[in-house]
Amino acid sequence: MLTHVCTSCSKRQLIFPSQFTAVTGSETGPIATFTCWCGAEQSAPLGWADSEPRKRVLAA
Repeated sequence: MLTHVCTSCSKRQLIFPSQFTAVTGSETGPIATFTCWCGAEQSAPLGWADSEPRKRVLAA
């Protein structure tokens, strides 16, 4: 799941995996192509390649 600002309707929407029509690789990481809630085809980087691992903080 990701949030995306549509270039067609200008709304920020939650995009679910069921809306993906393709995922392709690039040098910067995977790119998802999906259909916005308004019906426009969009694409966005998934950002997995650049993300840092989350650090686990243990409460004392």
